Amino acid sequence: MSDLESEIAFQDFLKVDIRVGKIVEAEEFPEARKPAYKLKIDFGDDIGIKKSSAQITVLYTREELVGKRIAAVVNFPPRQIGPVMSEVLVLGFSDANGAISLISPDHEVPIGGRLH
Repeated sequence: MSDLESEIAFQDFLKVDIRVGKIVEAEEFPEARKPAYKLKIDFGDDIGIKKSSAQITVLYTREELVGKRIAAVVNFPPRQIGPVMSEVLVLGFSDANGAISLISPDHEVPIGGRLH
């Protein structure tokens, strides 16, 4: 299959829990090997606030991130990233220069909503 990964069953897709969250805090992460921010993201009452780190410093300032709705995988096991325990995987695409552009809904949607 050209550049595509091998096909998966729809049931496999459903196992990946991708939710919309709102960034409530973005801090510098000077300990990171590559420039990154430490994020706190609110996923609503059912999931709560989760921590993550993201290498998104090229396209985003900390100030513009706060309040932004983003997509993240919420059901991966936590992963230690330097001194930060990353609890969710923030999703984005690389631009032509490799900078990460976050996945974000075009319209206001409730935080905690699942991708479908």
